[in-house]
Amino acid sequence: MTTARQGTKVRAGWRLLVCALTLLAGCSREPLTADPGVEMPAPKQSSFSQSRSTHARGAATPVRLEIEARVPAELSEVLAFYRRELGQRGWHEKPDDAVIAADRVQLAFASPNGPATLKLGRAKGATTINLAQRNPEAAARADVLPTAGQARLIFGYLVKDVASLVINDQTIKIAGGENHPQVLDLPPGTYSCALLVSGLRMRTDTITVAAGEAWSLSDDKEPSQVY
Repeated sequence: MTTARQGTKVRAGWRLLVCALTLLAGCSREPLTADPGVEMPAPKQSSFSQSRSTHARGAATPVRLEIEARVPAELSEVLAFYRRELGQRGWHEKPDDAVIAADRVQLAFASPNGPATLKLGRAKGATTINLAQRNPEAAARADVLPTAGQARLIFGYLVKDVASLVINDQTIKIAGGENHPQVLDLPPGTYSCALLVSGLRMRTDTITVAAGEAWSLSDDKEPSQVY
């Protein structure tokens, strides 16, 4: 008895093309490597990258370093890149409160200079990156370090006795003078803030702050994290 096997016949020319495409697919994506031109690590393959440093009065060392980037790579690849690069720099990942999902990652690290956070996300087929590092020694020298377990708001105005800040219906007078900013420590959470100048509402914002963070408030800019 003869058994006949059925299958798809592929011409020799097509077989060569399929093999070539398979080889190309396996070799087209180079491993992510660090860009040597930036202080905070970012993939050299990033399509977009920008870094920021926050300096406070009285502190020569930045109180906060941050880099934002976008790279056309899978989230898992970027996560592996950062775990490798940050580990080589002496950063230690803290498993508490880690978030690792298919479309986002948030990790906390203890770095040689202070606490740090890594946030990854997905947008338009690419992985977005936000890496921030804080320096508590520099923050303490600049008086922007909040009380333990609290967050700090920093605000000031150049003209005396004409400005006030409303935080969740609590009104706080703002002293004048560029060199004398007001500070307010408060529990972590989400707050509504309104800045009043001569009784007129200049701007209203909603701000979410975490323990250990410091944010700057002003009449002409959105709230910005300084530590």
